[in-house]
Amino acid sequence: MSIAEPTITAQACFHCGEDCDDNPVVFEEKAFCCSGCMTVFQLLDDHNLCTYYDLEANPGISFKSAKRRERFEYLEDPQLLDKITDFKNDHQISLSLYIPNIHCASCVWLLENLYKLDEGIQKSTVNFLNREISLLINTEKTTLRTIVELLTTIGYEPEIRLEKLYSKEEKKPHNRSLWLKLGVAGFAFGNIMLFSFPDYLNTTETSLGIEFRVIFGVLNILLALPVLVYSSSDYLKSAFAALSQRGINLDVPISIGIVALFSRSVYEIVSGTGTGYMDSFTGLIFFLLIGKLVQKKTFDRLSFDRDYKSYLPIAVNVIREFGEEISVSLDKLKAGDKIRLRNQELVPADAILLSDEAFIDYSFITGESEPQVVQQGNLAYAGGRVKGISAQFRIQEEVENSYLTSLWNNEAFQNPAKELTLTSFADRISPYFTSAVLGISCIAGLYWLSAYGIEQALSVFTAVLIIACPCALALSTPFTLGSVLNVFSLNGFFVKNSLLLENFAKSEAVVFDKTGTLTQAEEAHIEYKGYELTARQQSLITSVCRQSIHPMSQKIASYIPAVNILEPDHMDEELGKGICGHMGSDQVCVGSRDFILQHTGLKEAEVPEFTYSGSLSHVTINKEYIGFFGVQAVLRKGLPPLLKTLKKRVATFLISGDNNTEEENLTPYFGDRNSMLFNQSPEDKLAFIKKLQQSGKKVSMIGDGLNDAGALKQSDFGIALSDDTSSFSPACDAIIEGNSLQKLNRFISFSKAGMNIILASFGLSLLYNITGLAFAITGQLSPLVAAILMPLSSVSVMIFTFFATRFKAQKMELRIWK
Repeated sequence: MSIAEPTITAQACFHCGEDCDDNPVVFEEKAFCCSGCMTVFQLLDDHNLCTYYDLEANPGISFKSAKRRERFEYLEDPQLLDKITDFKNDHQISLSLYIPNIHCASCVWLLENLYKLDEGIQKSTVNFLNREISLLINTEKTTLRTIVELLTTIGYEPEIRLEKLYSKEEKKPHNRSLWLKLGVAGFAFGNIMLFSFPDYLNTTETSLGIEFRVIFGVLNILLALPVLVYSSSDYLKSAFAALSQRGINLDVPISIGIVALFSRSVYEIVSGTGTGYMDSFTGLIFFLLIGKLVQKKTFDRLSFDRDYKSYLPIAVNVIREFGEEISVSLDKLKAGDKIRLRNQELVPADAILLSDEAFIDYSFITGESEPQVVQQGNLAYAGGRVKGISAQFRIQEEVENSYLTSLWNNEAFQNPAKELTLTSFADRISPYFTSAVLGISCIAGLYWLSAYGIEQALSVFTAVLIIACPCALALSTPFTLGSVLNVFSLNGFFVKNSLLLENFAKSEAVVFDKTGTLTQAEEAHIEYKGYELTARQQSLITSVCRQSIHPMSQKIASYIPAVNILEPDHMDEELGKGICGHMGSDQVCVGSRDFILQHTGLKEAEVPEFTYSGSLSHVTINKEYIGFFGVQAVLRKGLPPLLKTLKKRVATFLISGDNNTEEENLTPYFGDRNSMLFNQSPEDKLAFIKKLQQSGKKVSMIGDGLNDAGALKQSDFGIALSDDTSSFSPACDAIIEGNSLQKLNRFISFSKAGMNIILASFGLSLLYNITGLAFAITGQLSPLVAAILMPLSSVSVMIFTFFATRFKAQKMELRIWK
């Protein structure tokens, strides 16, 4: 049985490109899907900004489903302005706003020409990757509220979140100090190499050469001093801190080498016994700082440690006496305040419903995909989203004491970050390496002491310490992991801390959330089974379903081809159960079997029962059974083969806050039903992760909602899935783009390959150390040999790690270039 599809000639909206249906709004011979799109066009046209439409075809934002324009009185609060602005004086303010609707070149062009719409805007600059606009505003000519209302009018409503009220967003580190240290080391390295060049060619034996040798030696010391005191300070401080705690990290042998290299060089220059190794010393620091810079490189456009404050809005409409509504910032919201929330607005704190009933979507909090009906007098929890008609609430708890914030009060969030307990492989072997170096230097020193005296013994002793300095060893880990992280980012996988990759590579169990992670509600598969529908019947069903805000009704309305929409005379809806509508003499009911039986008077035998792995809605027209619409969740693209291959290497689990309607469809991918848990609360998810860890497994968790936040934080490697990496995602160790989830198996393999490349680069750096030790122990370490070996070992390790990771990535069919 099939649906008869009427022929419709679609006309695209000039502003946003969406279909205009049968009744377009026409202005200046241009068709618009709604009056909102037409208004924006008129505004841009009046200010000669229609170049906006020349850069991209249909670049605008649709206003068909736009939220009611919010009131922004709270933006006139001086105290609030102090908290959300970056700079403020008597006549200017500067701030940045996050605008999620920025999506193309036309958006950037329009937003950077806002001054043509409001003369109070002195400058507007767009960061496309971050979807942020930086504004410089003349407060004598306009206000922030006016500008935000203007942005909302043209379809670019900014998101101003609660986190702005508690502390100004920390600026991303620019590593200015590290760049300065690198610059000092690089300047000294280049100049000392130049001054040392005559020594390499042995041209300092003449009287003139000896004079220049003394001058160059003094200059080398003066150039090397700031490198020792300033550029190498991080390594010296780290080594001192480790020794103070009776521990040894990799910075200890590095610091020994640094001090020995500088001290011996000064001694040789001052005593006239040699030219020293200041070129090697400054080169060592220079390359080490390059490695540190690579290690500190982060993805500035992502935020990994987010809490409830970045999810909630900054203000809400509070109802005062005589029904007056004013917009109040959430930090001033108190228990007992009466608020009004409209469709798609968030419940900011636990609140008692004052209206008769409300439809609340808790999917991002609990994982339950079906919205819940809340009756008058019942509690609505913070973080729920109102669906449908507006509702009034009385605040029960302040924001800080709500259920939503309790998700962050779990011990998983109070523990120090798990990466702080991790140590790199280099740090783990550093005690043994340091002991070996000191042992070799002492034995070599004692041998030369007995054979040639104290001077030669000290020379060999310090030479061993210098040449054995693990600079290449220190570079191998940051350069390898930096290269691995770069490949990951090119493939839509953004990792917070490189040390955590070892946990990811050792994953023994992978736990998936279902709703929003494995499945996508908007991509759900819908089908109709029943008698063939006429065009009239399609119109009746669509007209009724469009009146409901239930996701099932909305899917049915969007599934049926464009038809003539009718206005129902009377509607009767039981939230979560079904809807009936009357249009003239016709009655249409859509809903569950029990709802149909109750509202149509049909007998049970007249409404068939079906076994269906998904959501089901029966349809009757004029009390005659027509058929049913079924909706099945669809796995993301590429996930079926991923799940089948992944469970061959690790244990896979599904844990969901949703019901088990999809259990039968998912069983083939997870082996047995014991690996799938449904109707799980956020606390249940966290407890499950702990249980797996207590059994000795390294656990990786993939989720997308606040209900997954505790589990993500508790897991050894938590991955937040996001179809928009700039939007909110829970606290995590990595963020993965939705279309990259299918590569998860390759990501694990590539992480393991990265660990192996580190071991190989260690072997390469040790080879250089052994070669250098052969020269040092035999007393043949010349300035030329040191100048060649030490930079060569560093550069070769950097080159090896870069090309080795690229080769592995290409072999695994991962992108290696933009």
